[in-house]
Amino acid sequence: MSTEEPILEVRGLLKNIDSGAHRVDILRGIDFAIPRGQFVAIMGPSGSGKSTLLGLLAGLDTPSAGEVILDGQQIQSLGEDEMAVLRGRKIGFVFQSYQLVPTLTAEENVLLPLDLAGDGYAGTARARELLSRVGLADRTSHYPVQLSGGEQQRVALARAFVSKPPLVMADEPTGNLDSANGQHVLDMLVELNRAERTTLVLVTHDRALAARADRLITIHDGRIASDELSGGAPRPT
Repeated sequence: MSTEEPILEVRGLLKNIDSGAHRVDILRGIDFAIPRGQFVAIMGPSGSGKSTLLGLLAGLDTPSAGEVILDGQQIQSLGEDEMAVLRGRKIGFVFQSYQLVPTLTAEENVLLPLDLAGDGYAGTARARELLSRVGLADRTSHYPVQLSGGEQQRVALARAFVSKPPLVMADEPTGNLDSANGQHVLDMLVELNRAERTTLVLVTHDRALAARADRLITIHDGRIASDELSGGAPRPT
């Protein structure tokens, strides 16, 4: 068995919100570790805490208790600027709503993470390569308004992988697409993930999408209800 340090580890994660009269417990003690290269799907009904969990894993929110360790770094100890630098180096994102900048072309949107890191010029060939791999070689100069929803999400996929992050996080990446486009985007996401040898953590309510993962973590009422490897086998402990 590999002794390599996991890319992501969660210990005793709690998240609650005080609303004056009462406290709302969103996450009630989450523990797991994700080895490098694994494709993990996180499922659960609406309100179960899965999107909150993804935000905590990415350092976009702060837990009430517990810790998140990203590539050996305990992220709660980082300041906002330090966390932004770590995210830029370690995490690619794919959102349900694409999150493309409307005034930038497809190529410029893909280059954005590299531009923010000061490496945009050197990454032009990489951006064009990824756009070609997602079937948009002839759309590099198009703006988001000129692209279909499926094409916009493919631009977002290319952007997530452009900086070669060790971890990609996706939140309902096919949620705004019809079934045909959703399947196409899913196929490309899985293909890119395997080719780039990244770790993929994906939040979804789509069972067909989750079935493509190596591992399925199910959240219910803020707790892990099940944690299984592909095929329904319980995860080894």
